[in-house]
Amino acid sequence: MVKYKLRRVDDPLWKSILEQIFADFLRFMFPEAELLFDLNKPFEYLDKEFETLFPPEKINKGKRFVDKLVKVYMKGGGEQFIFCHIEVQSNKGNNDLEKRMFEYYYKITDRYQVPVCAIAILTDENKHYKPKLYEQSFLGTTLRYEFNYYKILSQNEEDLRSNPNPFAVVVLTAFLAIINNNVTDEELKDIKHDLYDQMMKRDMEKTARQGIYDFLAYYVSFEDKEIFIKFEQEIDTKLGRSTTMGTREYLLEKAKREGQEQERGLAAVRIKKLEALAEAEREKAEVEKFESATKMLNSGFDIAMICDILSLTPEQVEKLK
Repeated sequence: MVKYKLRRVDDPLWKSILEQIFADFLRFMFPEAELLFDLNKPFEYLDKEFETLFPPEKINKGKRFVDKLVKVYMKGGGEQFIFCHIEVQSNKGNNDLEKRMFEYYYKITDRYQVPVCAIAILTDENKHYKPKLYEQSFLGTTLRYEFNYYKILSQNEEDLRSNPNPFAVVVLTAFLAIINNNVTDEELKDIKHDLYDQMMKRDMEKTARQGIYDFLAYYVSFEDKEIFIKFEQEIDTKLGRSTTMGTREYLLEKAKREGQEQERGLAAVRIKKLEALAEAEREKAEVEKFESATKMLNSGFDIAMICDILSLTPEQVEKLK
């Protein structure tokens, strides 16, 4: 069987998953997060403000890395807050991460006059590349800027699997993408099933679960789109065995069978109620599909890919714009 290099869709997916489970991200990065941050207050994502400070580079002028700027409230009362700057980098680029991190820090603090917590998430395959410090020195004048960095490749797989934090599944997805960078579609499908099972072991809200599922499903692409369809069908089978929707479908079928043995009028009422529940679930799934399409548009997916993944028409997606 022919092997191939996996294709990763880093930028839009990291942006969206950080927003969807940012509280879990803080808990994952800082064990004392519950004591430091007021996680009950909403986070404010300042992507547009960030782009005014650092406009995206023009086409063919180099790749923009994933940047997030988030307003986070601290504990202690009042309106005390900081800015959390996160950069996700999938390769060494021009080997200028340290300088860019310092430039970001300087401009953010100069504009807003608040403390900045900077974190670089490194998803590259070079185990020796661990930038964390920017220094300048000239004629007795010295500048030293050190920032947090998190190297995906340096993590321990078993530690990630045993960590109950939902963000551990995101890191595990990126970690397995690096160490399994030359697998077949069937092998990749098995990896995604493993990640799905890891996600289902953890307690999280529905929106977080959907976000993590999207990340593990799309972070690494299949060469054959039919394998992706097969993967999703297999996930649907798993869901049908354990979710509320699957239970309702089972009860609907059971009520229909009982209708043959019990009074038809009573059975018909029960069937009608269950059919209404099933229809409501289908309508809800349709709404969630369009919400997913909107998120994908905002994250930079092209219309053809959105149509292919979500089974929508180009006209439906265009209306969302």
